[in-house]
Amino acid sequence: MKEYDYLIVGAGLFGAVFAHEMSAKGKKCLVIDKRSHIGGNCYTEKTEGINIHKYGAHIFHTSDRRIWEYINQFAEFNNYINSPVAIYKDELYNLPFNMNTFSKMWNIKTPEEAKAIIKSQIDKLNISEPQNLEEQALKLVGNDVYEKLIKGYTEKQWGRKCSELPAFIIKRLPLRFTYDNNYFNDRYQGIPIGGYTQIFEKLLNGIEVKLNINYKDMSEEKIAEKTVFTGCIDEFFDYRLGELEYRSVRFENEIADKENYQGNAVVNYTDADIPYTRIIEHKHFEFADTAKTVISREYSAEWKRGIEPYYPVNDEKNSKLLEKYQALASERPDVIFGGRLGQYKYYDMDKAIRSALDTVEAES
Repeated sequence: MKEYDYLIVGAGLFGAVFAHEMSAKGKKCLVIDKRSHIGGNCYTEKTEGINIHKYGAHIFHTSDRRIWEYINQFAEFNNYINSPVAIYKDELYNLPFNMNTFSKMWNIKTPEEAKAIIKSQIDKLNISEPQNLEEQALKLVGNDVYEKLIKGYTEKQWGRKCSELPAFIIKRLPLRFTYDNNYFNDRYQGIPIGGYTQIFEKLLNGIEVKLNINYKDMSEEKIAEKTVFTGCIDEFFDYRLGELEYRSVRFENEIADKENYQGNAVVNYTDADIPYTRIIEHKHFEFADTAKTVISREYSAEWKRGIEPYYPVNDEKNSKLLEKYQALASERPDVIFGGRLGQYKYYDMDKAIRSALDTVEAES
């Protein structure tokens, strides 16, 4: 008999939910994480009385009532509505692209006027089959929206020209012909009052957790019947087939000696000349009443070993390499690969929870 039923590598959402549910079923779990804290990229910590989203903005949203009720067991959520704005040169626009955006851009008032302008721009381009992201975006929204709100931001985010990116990255660009600034369509939305870390503390309560431990540095002796691995799938196999590609993010934090820096939690900078993609002002997530404020500038970066991978590059080349790694994974029934990195798939938080619950069900 092994000492544990499950060794869970990674104390993020997938790992923590899996550990919580399996522990409730009487299984003995050990959770390890290479970082000094639990919570993965959802981790929040308090600075100047403000809960800081240490690894970028995490806004919980879902249309899955079961997941909403599940996460509300561990924290009370506020009524935060994500309504980002974008700055292009000296112009400010609402996101998502809606009537407030179009009214500011073209000095119009009605949906009919906006639709007519967009259709006119698209018709003049005469793009039949888009060959790259630039053509795909132009065919969906026309010149003005693309040039001011998509092109610069996307090129910073991916580190490549839009004309060099595959068209499928932008399958659709929602145009809303209403004066509604709510970014998400999901029925349930909010931020946990007091931050996300408390959720993980409750999920992992009573479960053995060891931090500052890298899976590869552990003893060769197998201590668990099964391993749940939420790190990079290619790293698990020592990159023997090559590296999958990721985009990373670098954060530049600043404590500002003022109550309010930008008036909104999320402000995107869509001009290519501005090096960062957006500025997050954390106090607005929880409507904190503090004398100072904390902001984070986000810089998109190419991933390399030793820095944190954030977004998988799901193009054709990486998809083919992923299939080869998945074939190797299928030969390891003692290992469950889960989460954003283990499955090389971008997950919103609700989808990560759902995936973990589904995996628990499959194991039970």
